[in-house]
Amino acid sequence: MRIALIGYGKMGKAIEQIALSKGHDIVLKIDLENGHDMTPENLSKADVAIEFTGPSSAPANLLKCAEAGIPAVCGSTGWLDEYPMVVQVFEKSNVAFLYSSNFSIGVNIFFELNKKLAVLMANHTEYQVVMRETHHTQKKDAPSGTAISLAEQIMNEIPSLKKWVNRPAETAGELPILSERIDPAPGTHEVKYYSAIDDIEIIHTAHSRVGFAGGAVLGAEFIQHKKGIFSMKDVLGF
Repeated sequence: MRIALIGYGKMGKAIEQIALSKGHDIVLKIDLENGHDMTPENLSKADVAIEFTGPSSAPANLLKCAEAGIPAVCGSTGWLDEYPMVVQVFEKSNVAFLYSSNFSIGVNIFFELNKKLAVLMANHTEYQVVMRETHHTQKKDAPSGTAISLAEQIMNEIPSLKKWVNRPAETAGELPILSERIDPAPGTHEVKYYSAIDDIEIIHTAHSRVGFAGGAVLGAEFIQHKKGIFSMKDVLGF
């Protein structure tokens, strides 16, 4: 594939390394200094774009891809209020779009474990649940997009939980997500059910960005010749 990298920070560089090792070409690199180069003409040189920037820039970047007719993979988090609008533009343009809050294969397996555990715990009201996520200090959003995805999965299965909060729970119906930002920490997510009798925990810890970057390239390979809106569940066949 010919890939446009939109976002050339640590994640973008990790994606580049894996893409090149798999025989793909990087035909466009966009970072903070050369945003003006993200023109329809330059985007059209790519078969697919991979977007990892931030919540303030992701929607506009994705719209440019859709308008240029370039399939896009997005791993930016913190912008999902605008997700329906972005999806609508991709659908109208008949261009493939794949979004995931986390491209790690391990995390996507963790998502499935989280859903199953929530189903098992739904009728056991003697347990309370708390989540914790730890990332490096350069991460712009808190809680992480992955933590929000985990929280939404839990709330879908446990109706007594009405909303997540980024602090300790203060009232019934709150699902607490406790966020920590320390270096170095590529990312740890914990879900803990606790009672007076015992605790049940599931934990995913990333050791590097390689898992996220590899999943993003896998996602790009998946959507290259497709139309429609996809997630990592589609890529991994869950």
